[in-house]
Amino acid sequence: MSSTTAGAPPVAAAPRVETPFRRFVSEFAESRLALFGLVVFAVIVLVAVLAPWIAPQDPYDLAQLDIMDGRLEPGSVGGSGITHWLGTDDQGRDMLSGILYGLRISLTVGAGSAILACVVGASLGMLAAYAGGRTDSLIMRLVDLQLSFPAILAALMILAFLGKGILNVVIALVVVEWAYYARTVRGTALVERRREYIEAAQCLALPTRRIIFRHLLPNCLPPLIVVGTMQVARAIALEATLSFLGLGVPITEPSLGLLIANGYEYMLSGKYWISFYPGIALLVTIVSINLVGDQLRDVLNPRLKK
Repeated sequence: MSSTTAGAPPVAAAPRVETPFRRFVSEFAESRLALFGLVVFAVIVLVAVLAPWIAPQDPYDLAQLDIMDGRLEPGSVGGSGITHWLGTDDQGRDMLSGILYGLRISLTVGAGSAILACVVGASLGMLAAYAGGRTDSLIMRLVDLQLSFPAILAALMILAFLGKGILNVVIALVVVEWAYYARTVRGTALVERRREYIEAAQCLALPTRRIIFRHLLPNCLPPLIVVGTMQVARAIALEATLSFLGLGVPITEPSLGLLIANGYEYMLSGKYWISFYPGIALLVTIVSINLVGDQLRDVLNPRLKK
């Protein structure tokens, strides 16, 4: 015999609680372009990580290269039997493999420099907003001085002193990017610093470090996430520009900017694919990140939504 009483009304299901994360995902998914950009960027990251396993060859392993395969057209079969779907460069390196390996360097430099610049800039911006007075004036004058120089010019001057190298490129990009984070965080922290919860924490004589990192910083994360997303794309573009000019990563490391530079002199002779395909990969990467960043800005700051 069933334990349920006959004729009893069915028990209503518990209402679904909409958590902040679900609300964020729902609002982000409203933009199909943003979802498309997120999927494209996820695929780019995946193929970059799996490059050693899915690339037809290691483009910088001299044992796998044949100079006789230089400047083969897309779809040609090389002397080693490899089908070069995107052609080869002047050294016989497979362009598809070069792009997959180049994405690893570009994403590493872009993400690494953005994270380090975020840490430095956010810390200084938070300190300027919370301390105020001369500390605020000194830090903001440094920010104004940094932002008064064109980023590419400042990076070129730094690399001219430090020399080539992935680490040196990251250092140069951190120096030219930290000011954006500092100004963003300071503006947000100045507003939050006047809130009641900050005044209550100060009245309770909580340690300054706890007030900043436990109470003030979490409320400054939304604009920081938006700026960080945009700066990753900007760092990737700057690294490509520096490598194209010959002051970025060394020639022994694959980079999208370096791949574009390698084929520049062959553009007028009809060997377009040496620069064209790395340029398309760079463009798709930057656009996909910007699509995600635009939607993050609209979701995290609805006042900016069109």
